[in-house]
Amino acid sequence: MGVRERIWPGLTARGVALEVLLAGLGVALTGSGFGTLDPTTLDLAAVAAITALMALALLLVRRTQPAIPFAVCAASAALGFSPTAPWLLASYAVGRYSGSWWVRGAAGLGGAVAIAVVADPITVGGWTIVAAATGAIVALPAALGIWQRTREQLLGVLRERAERAEAERELLAREAVVSERTRIAREMHDAVGHRVSLMVLQAGAIELAAHDAERVELLAGQVQGAGRRALAELRQMVGVLRAEDVDDDAPLGPQPELADLPRLVDQAREAGMDVTLTVPADVAIDPALDPAVGRAAYRIAQEALTNAGKHAPGARVQVAVERGPARLRLRVVNGAPTRPPQPADGDGYGLVGLGERVRTLGGRLTAEPRLDGGFYIDAELPA
Repeated sequence: MGVRERIWPGLTARGVALEVLLAGLGVALTGSGFGTLDPTTLDLAAVAAITALMALALLLVRRTQPAIPFAVCAASAALGFSPTAPWLLASYAVGRYSGSWWVRGAAGLGGAVAIAVVADPITVGGWTIVAAATGAIVALPAALGIWQRTREQLLGVLRERAERAEAERELLAREAVVSERTRIAREMHDAVGHRVSLMVLQAGAIELAAHDAERVELLAGQVQGAGRRALAELRQMVGVLRAEDVDDDAPLGPQPELADLPRLVDQAREAGMDVTLTVPADVAIDPALDPAVGRAAYRIAQEALTNAGKHAPGARVQVAVERGPARLRLRVVNGAPTRPPQPADGDGYGLVGLGERVRTLGGRLTAEPRLDGGFYIDAELPA
């Protein structure tokens, strides 16, 4: 830490130059006041000592200990000198840089006493002069210093609040981005999981159709296409999760809705599943249907078909959509498996995630096994 940091902490070179200028101006004005004194009573040593002390006090401790230069000025005035200009600076410094009202009060009282000693009032007019001089030399500069200190503190508080609000906005924006990326990754996860499940089913169908070369070729092409799409979506999902900034050109992942349900069923049929779809023609294109509800219905059907393909191979699956005055109902029912299910990896939280999605929308989801060995999923969504 250098000399400037020790004596004037936080001041720039321009601030230090201002302190030097104010101290020099105060000394010059104080020295000019000595010319009004009687030369026969003038003690040059005392003048030199008081001038040096006043200059050092104004230069070194006006900001950190403002009561010291004020006391030097008051004592100088009581001894008969005329430090009016330095006293104004010291009074302002007490109000500006001292936060203690005790110090301010003691300085005001001491200044009034020093002025009274100099004026030696006897009449009412004399006391009026003392009061006016105290107000002009002590009270007014101190009031200006207090006002400036209060203003700076207020600006500091407002600046801090603005910075805090800006930081909170940035945090909320980042949380929103993270939440959106998580949602996109969840959507892509569902899509990739569904495609991989279809690939597993198609691979099983290839094994069963080994004697039919044309059928094997067709199914192998479907597996290859599904694998490419799954890899592409997986790359998109990883890119979304790794992205640090929002990229408008980056793919946001699939956003299928209820109108895409027939295409989903066709993909399941191509994979060898026996699926029946019942959906009114006007439901998929209903403009009053909330897109979030349509996406939720699609994801429920996708998860249900994926589970049926994993755990009930060969079973017949029925998908039915109904539209009421204030609700959308989706039912997916599959029978018992006709072949032993093949082991498939999975986290087992698909239905849990669907239940969370439905509850977020204010709906209801029922998923339970049937007595015949099948499974039943019933979802009611507000619409």
